[in-house]
Amino acid sequence: MEEVIGVRFKESGKIYHFDPGQEKLKRGDFVIVETVRGIECGEVALENTMVDSESIVKPLKKLIRAATEEDIEIYRKNKEKAQKAAGIFEEKAANHKLCMKLVDVEYTFDGSKILFYYTAPTRVDFRELVKDLAAVFRARIELRQIGVRDESKMLGGLGICGRPFCCKEFLNEFQPVSIKMAKEQGLSLNTVKISGSCGRLMCCLKYEQEAYEHLLRVTPKTGAIVDTKQGRGEVVDMNLLTGKLTVKLDRYPDAAPQIFHRRDVKIIKDAKITVDKSEIAAFKDMEGD
Repeated sequence: MEEVIGVRFKESGKIYHFDPGQEKLKRGDFVIVETVRGIECGEVALENTMVDSESIVKPLKKLIRAATEEDIEIYRKNKEKAQKAAGIFEEKAANHKLCMKLVDVEYTFDGSKILFYYTAPTRVDFRELVKDLAAVFRARIELRQIGVRDESKMLGGLGICGRPFCCKEFLNEFQPVSIKMAKEQGLSLNTVKISGSCGRLMCCLKYEQEAYEHLLRVTPKTGAIVDTKQGRGEVVDMNLLTGKLTVKLDRYPDAAPQIFHRRDVKIIKDAKITVDKSEIAAFKDMEGD
């Protein structure tokens, strides 16, 4: 076990572990640490805590210091300079006739490097643009092309549920999402209903999947043969969340199906939820980044 703190450099971004040394820090404190990009100022997202050594990415770098008022002022000024840099970037990109959409700008803490995050439909030859930007800012320039999911995470917004994007609010990292998850959760395979504003399958399909997998284990699926108090029948519809089953009874083939709760039936032969090749092909582009 090792004592660590978790530091985040972007809102709802990934949390990185650092050795706090003798410092005792609270969530929301700002700290100065060394990263692969150089010296950075970040916010403590995880207070001093003991974690399994095997779960830590080695080598574990040490905290340089808790941020001072001067450090925080530099951090805030870098944010202001980033906003001004965005306008210059867009002007220079337009001059070079480059099809790029700027999403975010970051200054490293010491101001020696500026990172521009952008989206583009294809790969962009931005070598001349980088030269122009370096001449203006007198700093190292790095351009990073990002995917549509990363764009949504950076910009934020409201999902079809009416709540802020999960990726912006609390998801630290993106997880693979498949069309099989949507089908197992009983959702209509309609792109409008199962995709986020980024055009990819909704992130909530992934983090809710575990709960649905549990319900699928205890709920007869559509097509299952079950025994009820009124006899044997076939499940023609089900609701995983409520546990209600619509069963067509063998002894009353012409009658309307009856409603039962999953706890009141016995499974004789369960069915499977499958995704055919045409469905996989139709939604393949929505599963990627």
